[in-house]
Amino acid sequence: MSPPVVLTIAGTDSSGGAGIAADLATFAALGVHGACVVTAVTAQDTTGVRAIHPVPVAVVAAQLDAVLEDLAPVAVKTGMLATPEVVRLVAERCADRLLVVDPVIVATSGAVLAPAEVVAAYRDVLLPVATVATPNEEEFEALGRPGGRVLVTRGGDIATTNDHGTGCTHSAALAAHLAHGADLATAAARADAFVARQLQLSKDWTLGRGRGPVAHLHTPTEGEPR
Repeated sequence: MSPPVVLTIAGTDSSGGAGIAADLATFAALGVHGACVVTAVTAQDTTGVRAIHPVPVAVVAAQLDAVLEDLAPVAVKTGMLATPEVVRLVAERCADRLLVVDPVIVATSGAVLAPAEVVAAYRDVLLPVATVATPNEEEFEALGRPGGRVLVTRGGDIATTNDHGTGCTHSAALAAHLAHGADLATAAARADAFVARQLQLSKDWTLGRGRGPVAHLHTPTEGEPR
């Protein structure tokens, strides 16, 4: 039986901890086929973001068309969208699917990743058509504390500085469980449990000079719910 397809629309992370790298690894761990649309190329490491290069909206649209027309993803998960034009594109093309919006506006490190016009596009165009949004606490405030289906992510209760990519991993896990047919409450609980387990796995790692990555190593145990 073919696995469900989940699409991530997000940026790259050269450190491998967040963005598309985290999303695809999470999808694979949770039994869905991951497709991707690259919206931005970032230069970043465990200490912060050094540079962001947005992909032209026409190229983002071409990638999106290629996936939607051929693979028919059950769910779509967004990460860094980089420009208001891309935010509007996603709202137009993906409103008819399970849509998990991780509004990448403020990094865990405190770095601001989106200008005001992108924040406005999220608030006015994308959040109204989302199945669920997963901002962190800073992003929730930046968006004006929106109501509706919003799950504010806090990174779990594991004492560790290895939490780079936690938000991406959580929203990707949520999208994967929704694609498997779980209702929102069940998918959210399973996503929380997955992130907690991955944080526990990586809590004592020493990778990089800053906030290390949440683990994306995963071997499912027999009978484990996906």
